Amino acid sequence: MPATSQAQQKAAGAALSAKRGKIRKNELKGASREMYDSMNEKQLEEFAETRRKGLPSKKS
Repeated sequence: MPATSQAQQKAAGAALSAKRGKIRKNELKGASREMYDSMNEKQLEEFAETRRKGLPSKKS
């Protein structure tokens, strides 16, 4: 399932980085922390790989 906004795509990228050990979990805030806790790595990859072009900045 692709991300529906640029903010969602960025949050998924941050959560994915934490899952892979590139950043620490305690550096995550808000939506990215929730995504880290509730989604597996494959789901995060699907959100993070969404192209930003054409997506709204925030989900309305």
